[in-house]
This record gives sequence, structure tokens and C-alpha cells, in this order.
Amino acid sequence: MRKIEHIGIAVKNLKESNNLFEKLLGVSAYKEEEVESEGVKTLFFMNGPNKIELLEATKPDSPIAKFLEKKGEGIHHIAFDVEDILAEIDRLKNEGFIVLNETPKKGADNKLVAFLHPKGTNGVLIELCQEIK
Repeated sequence: MRKIEHIGIAVKNLKESNNLFEKLLGVSAYKEEEVESEGVKTLFFMNGPNKIELLEATKPDSPIAKFLEKKGEGIHHIAFDVEDILAEIDRLKNEGFIVLNETPKKGADNKLVAFLHPKGTNGVLIELCQEIK
């Protein structure tokens, strides 16, 4: 893992949260994107070299909707940038981590993504991200 790619925050209302984070960070979101396959709409902010991703559910049965129902708004995941997502999945499986999707899928912001189960990472959902080239 090379660096933290972004921190994902689940929100109930993307428009309201956009206003809040614009005030908080002093910048506008640089990208809005919907990932239909995951039932989520996202907004990305830059804060220095760091990214913040806001996530709003677009379907009542989506992972973000379930998260919000169970835990409310807040940090949903921490994403790490990796050079080779398949090699990293294999490495982490060999280390005993539970990989939720062994075949990476297309995520937001031009990334291939895979997730580690929070049961094996002290309750934190970990996302692996590789830039699609």
C-alpha cells in the first residue's frame, strides 16, 4: 500500500453535506459521480494532498443505505492506493484478511476497487484502489 487514497464518509443528503464540506474545507467538490452498480452517488473533495469522498445511497438496499441505517452518518471506509490490486489481494489473503470481493470491480474516480471485511481490521472497512490505466 502506497498511501491513503481517500476517506469515505456516508451521508444522508449529498447536497446538504456538500455545503457543509465546502464551508469546512474552503473548496468546492471537484467531481460528482454515480456508481449505479453500488447504488451510490459520490462527491470528491481535495484537502491538500488528501481526498474526501462523500457517499449518498441511491437505492434502499445499497451498502451505503444499510450502513446509514445501522450506524448513521460518519466514516464509512479508508481507501489505500495500491500499484497492483490483484497482487495486494493475494498478499492480504495470505496474511489472513477476509477479502470481500476477490475480483476487483469498477469504483468511482476511475479506480478498480476491492474491500477487506471490517471484522479483520479492527472494525474499519478497508478499500484497496488501483488507478485504471
